[in-house]
Amino acid sequence: MVGRIRQADVDEVKARTNIADIIGERVALKSAGVGSLKGLCPFHDERSPSFNVRPQAGFYHCFGCGESGDVYSFLRAMDHVTFTEAVERLAGRIGYSLHYEDGGAAPEHTGRARLYAANAAAAEFFRAQLVTAEADIARRFLGQRGFDAGAAGHFGVGYAPKGWSGMHSALRAQGYSDEELSSAGLVSQGQRGVYDRFRGRVVWPIRDVTGQVIGFGARRLYDDDNGPKYLNTPETTIYKKAQVLYGLDLAKREVSRQHRVVVVEGYTDVMACHLAGITTAIATCGTAFGSDHITVLRRVMGDDSTAGEVVFTFDPDAAGQKAALRAFADAKRFNAQTYVATGPEGLDPCDLRLARGDGAVRALLETKVPMVEFVIDQRISGFDLASVEGRVGALRSAAPVVAELRDPLLQPEYVRVLARRLGMDTEDVRREVERAGRGGGNRRDSAPGAPPAEPAADGALRVTLATLPRTPEVGLERDALMGVLQFGHRMDATLIERALEQPFRNSALDAVRVAIREAPGMQRPGWSADAVATVREPYRSLAAELLAGDFPALSDDAAVTSAGDLARRLVLRRFDREKAELLGAIQRVPAASEEGRSIRLRLRELDARRQALVDEAS
Repeated sequence: MVGRIRQADVDEVKARTNIADIIGERVALKSAGVGSLKGLCPFHDERSPSFNVRPQAGFYHCFGCGESGDVYSFLRAMDHVTFTEAVERLAGRIGYSLHYEDGGAAPEHTGRARLYAANAAAAEFFRAQLVTAEADIARRFLGQRGFDAGAAGHFGVGYAPKGWSGMHSALRAQGYSDEELSSAGLVSQGQRGVYDRFRGRVVWPIRDVTGQVIGFGARRLYDDDNGPKYLNTPETTIYKKAQVLYGLDLAKREVSRQHRVVVVEGYTDVMACHLAGITTAIATCGTAFGSDHITVLRRVMGDDSTAGEVVFTFDPDAAGQKAALRAFADAKRFNAQTYVATGPEGLDPCDLRLARGDGAVRALLETKVPMVEFVIDQRISGFDLASVEGRVGALRSAAPVVAELRDPLLQPEYVRVLARRLGMDTEDVRREVERAGRGGGNRRDSAPGAPPAEPAADGALRVTLATLPRTPEVGLERDALMGVLQFGHRMDATLIERALEQPFRNSALDAVRVAIREAPGMQRPGWSADAVATVREPYRSLAAELLAGDFPALSDDAAVTSAGDLARRLVLRRFDREKAELLGAIQRVPAASEEGRSIRLRLRELDARRQALVDEAS
């Protein structure tokens, strides 16, 4: 019986198919601006065309009924075929041979059992290599972090030799084919054949909750290694990074018993915690902590009550704060209470154990604070609480956090916590929290005359371009996002990152911004469509319209230039806000004071950075 088509083949067929050719067989499409085609929607009756197709993104969207998707969803909706049939039909059109997970057209040995066995064999190979002379650099790496041979053995840590085919040759000798090794993510394909994916690195085996090896994480050791610092197994039939938690196989018994899990940031942090006695520590594998991880953890924790604890350890830097805020968005799915613990002087568990011993790692958990309290502090940290305007801004920023609390006993307590943090009247804070809970958490989104959200076919509200407020600020954010979604693959990646690193004033557009920032591989085909698919509801339709909409430009090159200019304007806007805050601050301190001199220095630095950005565009 034919099994599920391999994901790599699904992606390859879509990348090789021009969606305009498929839709064009059913819909008369005409040019609708740079990179866009338009026609009458095949999903609903309409007089004027509102159905847009963007071939470069492999994406379609109807501004009338809201239908959107890729070439597979189009075929499934139009021809009432299954997903597999849609892929097979398109593969037949381009003459592409598909492979299946189990049976069917696949080679003789491609079952999941072979992938598990190949990974287990690779783990043993890497482990054996750790005692070789070449692996001295790996042993020193581990030793410098406080891990001896016993610790390495407990976690199965190994070493991948520098050669191109050491593991490949060893596993071929055991009877594994190139196809199996490729399907397991152990080798990569080059012009001269396959070669080891992991080379010259210290390697951690990643196991599923049952203890079977499903992939690897590898850390760079050599200065001439131009690859990423950490390299993980790619997505395979058995390795889904959004569902994998490193160390869970070792932690699951204590997690289930204690109803507590400690989420750390890396492999060495997991090792340090376990060796220090915190045997409930786990980590994600090269991806942010997300909803699928929560699903896995809840099954292990059995958190059907609020008695459990989930403690996140984050670095106190900007990246760690960003990770904490992202985790908070999903953490509400836990029934357990969630906390954040940060090490003294910013030390992560591995460095903390090395500097101060096992006891300091165990004491780390005693510093934990409720995650909602941590997030509130992050929300208000950017405001000047010495000014009335700063306190009001901080309240508006933090009130939605308190409003989202489900527990009716917790919310009034955190109203009082927020009031104390801000030095404001509790009743004023309570009213703002209630207003935020009614959907009015951002006054700037409720501009006079802004049309209400549109009801979708199922009665739910659908946020669209037409429902956005008509203000210059929102217009800039809207157009900049449209430019990045449509032409980001040709724009400077650093400029995009700078433009989108700060929250937007409009919450709907900010939801789209977040999805774009988290979308990987902006240079790969279809990245923008994938980004749209990850936008949280009810803002996905808005994101689809931004991707499919008409971007005003006469040519591709002009569009890329315009999109870059819009991104720079976002960065300049942030500079201007910072300057306004500094100019306000300098009025409140003596001119000859040290603080006054510091503010003037920051103003000069800010002006220089702003001018550099302006010069860059000229």
